[in-house]
Amino acid sequence: MDGDTRTDRPKSRRAAGMIGIAALAGIAAGIGAIYALGTSSGNVESAACPGSGARAARLLPLAKGEIAAVNVNKAPSPLPALSFKRADDSPIASADLKGRSILLNLWATWCVPCRTEMPALDRLQASLGGPRFEVVSVNIDQRNPQRAEAFLDEIGVRSLARYADPTAGIFQDLKSAGLAFGMPTTLMVDEAGCVLASLAGPADWSSDEAKAFVTAAVQP
Repeated sequence: MDGDTRTDRPKSRRAAGMIGIAALAGIAAGIGAIYALGTSSGNVESAACPGSGARAARLLPLAKGEIAAVNVNKAPSPLPALSFKRADDSPIASADLKGRSILLNLWATWCVPCRTEMPALDRLQASLGGPRFEVVSVNIDQRNPQRAEAFLDEIGVRSLARYADPTAGIFQDLKSAGLAFGMPTTLMVDEAGCVLASLAGPADWSSDEAKAFVTAAVQP
């Protein structure tokens, strides 16, 4: 009986191994089929963001030069529900911004790269801002919010609307969604409210590359 037991064990192990390999192969094939199905145009498109995948694909070759660090989202997904305040302290939600493309930027006066980025964002708004596009720059200073107003006045920011969230909840909400990792944080969002691209860190948003990128994002 001992002999039978010793010869049976390797057979059982081989059989189990073959079953395990077959199962893994089946899983891999299933994943591959799903991926191929979703990437026939090069992008996985969210059911909540029809059409945004094709727009993101159009942006891929434009993330270069001064905005080479921009991460284009190959599978655009809806922007999380966010809330902040206008300059008159009235509330505004991200849903209120649907219908126009936005470049959502979070900044703070204690963030040195943020401060140096603001003039470029102001120039971008002056150049391309209008009914179809807006730079939505939200200050998240939690102490002395008047400091942000004074700073923007000092550097001559005139085209950007003054938005703020003194709770910094907007940053935490984006961080929880995997869309914010530090300051500044910038998201390119289309008129359907879908996130096309993101950037952790500063960029020259008034550069020719940035203008070409935003123009392509705004086009239908």
